[in-house]
Amino acid sequence: MKIIDLSVLLTHRMVVYPGDPEVDITVVHTLEKEGWNLSQMTITTHQGTHVNVPYHMVKDGKKLDQFSIDDFIGKATIYSDDKNWDSDTGLIFKDRNIDQKIVEKLIDSPPKFVGLSSEFEFDLPIEKLLLEHGIISFENLANTKKLPDTFIFYGVPLNISRSDGSPVRAFASIE
Repeated sequence: MKIIDLSVLLTHRMVVYPGDPEVDITVVHTLEKEGWNLSQMTITTHQGTHVNVPYHMVKDGKKLDQFSIDDFIGKATIYSDDKNWDSDTGLIFKDRNIDQKIVEKLIDSPPKFVGLSSEFEFDLPIEKLLLEHGIISFENLANTKKLPDTFIFYGVPLNISRSDGSPVRAFASIE
């Protein structure tokens, strides 16, 4: 089995979406002083590699803690215009953004989830349409160019009560 890490590295003061608070990673305790290392992180639920759930953009949308952990794991494939998929398969967009034509196909035949390479940014109306139709989305996926056509995707969020999303450690497992 081969593993491909799909997560961007979280760093102090990393680039964030315009208007979002900065990422702050601060050393609180050190081995030399307290006998252990401890850092504090301040990040939003949508920084780094993360998952969006409907509540992110839909007033009465499903919240993160209303999903099963299974909803964030599963077989996945790289999107192409001529490909068919079922509701148990996630679609990863590694070399293109999701436009209006594609989002209509996704709404007509919803995949388990969608994931977008860190090279692209969701257009807000497109992201909202996906979430309005219950399609969870992963953003800022790294190393997508290394992915084969099919694989098992893992993008497990933190178990945050009533949340709109969460950072994830995403990776692909290839047999």
